[in-house]
Amino acid sequence: MLSSVQLGRHCGMKVSRLCLGTMNFGEPGRGHQGDWTLGPDQARPIFKAAIEKGLFYFDTADIYGLGATERVVGQLLRELLPRDQYVLGTKVAMAMGKGANQSGLSRKHIMEGVNASLQRLGVDYIDHLVIHRHPHGVPGNAGVPIEETLEALHDLVKAGKVLYLGGSSMFAWQFAELQLTARMNGWTPFVSMQNHYNLVYREEEREMNPYCIQSGVALTPWSPLARGILAGAYQGGFDAGSTSRSKGRDRSRTEGLYRGEAVFPIADRVIEVAAKYGKTPAQISLAWLLSKPGVVAPVVGASKVEQIEQLIAATEITLEPEDVAYLEALYRPVENLLSIGHS
Repeated sequence: MLSSVQLGRHCGMKVSRLCLGTMNFGEPGRGHQGDWTLGPDQARPIFKAAIEKGLFYFDTADIYGLGATERVVGQLLRELLPRDQYVLGTKVAMAMGKGANQSGLSRKHIMEGVNASLQRLGVDYIDHLVIHRHPHGVPGNAGVPIEETLEALHDLVKAGKVLYLGGSSMFAWQFAELQLTARMNGWTPFVSMQNHYNLVYREEEREMNPYCIQSGVALTPWSPLARGILAGAYQGGFDAGSTSRSKGRDRSRTEGLYRGEAVFPIADRVIEVAAKYGKTPAQISLAWLLSKPGVVAPVVGASKVEQIEQLIAATEITLEPEDVAYLEALYRPVENLLSIGHS
């Protein structure tokens, strides 16, 4: 069974040690989803298996399937659990249409976006609202004053529509500025950071992770398995995909995120260490991430019940220091994806 943990020093709410990411659930072909998207009937056994093992923290976003994912997630959670027995997070910022105000973190889009999410999810409040990027990190919306964003988010908290706030990939200085501005104005600060962090992308260890650790902000990394690379979906290169997702159009997104020369050599070492422990590469990669300071609840994805079971079992794996060193030894700095707008 998964243990529960507090979502950072400044949040009284507890979450399960893993969070189930839901980008692969929804309506096939809607939004950016491809042939790897699962509908509610296919997703239900995965949700049930997660819940039975103590996973009660679920992450989605309005942009996933252009709302379809929220509808599936809301339907299944309402069906499977009382509202006070799960923690539900969603995100706002990305474009939900072609209209001038259908994206970004203006007061207008935040209010309209959250109200639409509540309707799709079929709930009265969102436990954990995450801004999908910094207000100036959303294409076409660089001019939004951060004060406008922060006050609108605070108003949602005070209205009872949102309980806690989180951020996602941005520069550490940007996150620090948001936190300071919120506190200076008596607005609700962020309790978590959902950043891009795994064995083949460790640039967050430079500034964001130390800042969050020092300030008591929970880390809930996305893509802990590097979109399947660290689970063995690619054996030695991007042209060797072995899953529907790694063979489909999603592959180009993965290639854009993982550019370092050491990506696949590191993945090979994960396979070696997995054989030593009698575990899967995904389990070893996740065990490594869970051992890192500040990491509270990585956001994991699953398309099969057995994957959920394996990932939950990974929370009980303790890697020997020499194996951690072996897994980390090949990493070399890569270009920060935020600087080129790809993260």
